[in-house]
Amino acid sequence: MEIFGVSSRALFGQLLLGLINGSFYAVLSLGLAIIFGLLNIINFSHGALYMLGAFVAWIGLTEFGVNYWFALALSPLIVGVLGVVIERLLLRHLYQLDHLYGLLLTFGLALIAEGVFRNFYGISGNSYDVPEALQGGIDLGFMYMPIYRGWVVLASLTVCLVAWFLIEKTRLGATLRAATERPQLVQALGINVPLMITITYGVGVALAAFAGVLAAPIVQVNPLMGSNLIIVVFAVVVIGGMGSILGSIVTGLGLGVIEGLTKVFYPEASAVVIFLIMVIVLLLRPAGLFGKQA
Repeated sequence: MEIFGVSSRALFGQLLLGLINGSFYAVLSLGLAIIFGLLNIINFSHGALYMLGAFVAWIGLTEFGVNYWFALALSPLIVGVLGVVIERLLLRHLYQLDHLYGLLLTFGLALIAEGVFRNFYGISGNSYDVPEALQGGIDLGFMYMPIYRGWVVLASLTVCLVAWFLIEKTRLGATLRAATERPQLVQALGINVPLMITITYGVGVALAAFAGVLAAPIVQVNPLMGSNLIIVVFAVVVIGGMGSILGSIVTGLGLGVIEGLTKVFYPEASAVVIFLIMVIVLLLRPAGLFGKQA
């Protein structure tokens, strides 16, 4: 069966690939949106922390026998604790300064992390086996769906929706937003605002590590995996609206699908289609699709 001159298996296969990429875009841009929206920091080290999450899982498996399911919880926890240390020692001194200072600091941290891992592990990449329970695939008739890739989409959507619900629909999320907008008032009510900000940054980078563990069985675990992705993720955040939680999720998934379709109908443009959309959105709506206009 053909659709617009393309076999249905090829079309839906690329749609699935686009949805998987969109899932990574959504989780990573969600972490960026949380950090920027609540802490006002442009976290350029997000790609390095994504890479670190994948390496923690790979090192845990090869050196200590830590399986995938345990790594899925342990890796975000370890990277989240590292994020807490970074926030307490470095970022907390930049909140009252221009965004550029936070961007430069986190960019420097990303270069340091990438350089350290390149020195110890090179750039050739390391494979991470798909867990036994998620091996194989399902023939749906119109396409063949690998079970692990279906799991990536499901897990990413679940995490994104839970994070959105906690931030936008709960009392905890309302307190977090209030703490960043009116910290003196919230502090006067007896709430430890610095601690809340620290935990928020830790959660944001833990999301990057979670995406890294999900990506490990699909891509080669290497020090460049974050730098190759972070520019696209920043474009997703800009299109969705800086600081918009819902915008990051919807835009990440949508752009992943658009990218996948572009690979089918016009492969030459697949590497730049997201950036072309970003230019158009910035011209028509500078605050992004879901961002608040000034």
